[in-house]
Amino acid sequence: MTVIPYKELEEGKKEQVARMFNNISRRYDLLNRVLSLGIDIGWRKKAVEILKTHNPQYILDVATGTADFAIAAIASGAKKITGVDISEQMLEVGREKITALRLNDKIELLTGDSENLSFPDNYFDAVIVSFGVRNFENLEKGMSEQLRVLKPGGLLVVLEFSKPSGYFFKHIYNFYFKFILPTVGRLISKDTAAYKYLPDSVNAFPYGKAFTNILDKTGFKNTQCKELTFGVSSIYTGLK
Repeated sequence: MTVIPYKELEEGKKEQVARMFNNISRRYDLLNRVLSLGIDIGWRKKAVEILKTHNPQYILDVATGTADFAIAAIASGAKKITGVDISEQMLEVGREKITALRLNDKIELLTGDSENLSFPDNYFDAVIVSFGVRNFENLEKGMSEQLRVLKPGGLLVVLEFSKPSGYFFKHIYNFYFKFILPTVGRLISKDTAAYKYLPDSVNAFPYGKAFTNILDKTGFKNTQCKELTFGVSSIYTGLK
């Protein structure tokens, strides 16, 4: 079953996700820090450490949002990072951050569809995504597009929520996601649906081996999954 933010609307998932992120764009970064207790910053740093081992010069950040991952990926030594997202309001916040950090010569943000990328085949040394693949309307199509624009031997790095397997931590996690996160998200963002959608989309996402199987089917090689923070999130990697 497809998980959507606004069940009362007849729009498709892609259109609803764009609407949702436009609605919460100005509060998105604050909510990320509050709801993850700042741990998401460390997760991105771990993903960038993997990027560094491949020395990519041209990186595509898919579903870039407010460009947190693109900005973090500067530490990989890349010459140029291009971010794409379907939410123009999220991109505007990202552009403001990039300008404040004087990174306009390094990072470019473009409006774009993650499942229909407007780049030639074999174009990027690496493709990165943080907390975006579970929002794809067609997951396999989105991953196929990322494979297409990667150069042969290019690296995919995906950071995404997963589910803890340990008995004790799993119950804490489930309580937090079911009760705390939607309540705090609603109070700060003023969008009830957005932070009901988050746990629903995480629950529906094929994490762990199920996702690496999709990457394998799509055509990625040497796919791996590395759990972070007791399995709250995971880093997935693959090569073209």
